Amino acid sequence: MCATLFLSLLASALAQTTPAGWKIVKDSKGVCQIAVPPDWDPLSENTGAAVFQDATTAIAVVTSQAGQAFKPLPETWQKLLGIRRGKLFANTARRVFYQDKISKHSEDPNAYSASVPGKAGTCSCHVVVLPRVPEETAKKIALSLGPAQE
Repeated sequence: MCATLFLSLLASALAQTTPAGWKIVKDSKGVCQIAVPPDWDPLSENTGAAVFQDATTAIAVVTSQAGQAFKPLPETWQKLLGIRRGKLFANTARRVFYQDKISKHSEDPNAYSASVPGKAGTCSCHVVVLPRVPEETAKKIALSLGPAQE
C-alpha cells in the first residue's frame, strides 16, 4: 500500500516536471512525449525513440494512438500480458504503468510500459534497458510520459 501510494505521488510529480537537463522526445506525430536523461540520444529524427549508448543497451519509444480511448487494464488483460504480482505500479484512470519483462542475467533487459490519456487518444511508451542502466532511470522515463507540451 505504501509503495503504491509513493509511486502514485512520484508519477504525479514527474508528470508535472521534467528533470533538469533531460531531453524531450516526441512521437512521430508530435502528439505525445517522454523525457530522457541528457546522455541519451535520439535514435533518428522524428522517430519517437531515444537510446543510451546503442539500442541494445537501452531504448525508450513513445507512440500515440489517435482515437483510442484510454482506460485501465482489466484483470483479464493483466493475465494475458503476464504482468507479475507487484509489477503493476499504476492502473488508474490517469495512468497504466507496469514492468513487463524482468531481467534474468546481465545481458537480459528489463522492460517497462506506460500509457496515459492523450489529447485525442492514448499516449504510450516502452522502455527497455539492460540491468547496468539504473531501474530508477527507466521508471522516470516511463513516468514522464504525457501529451506533448505546446
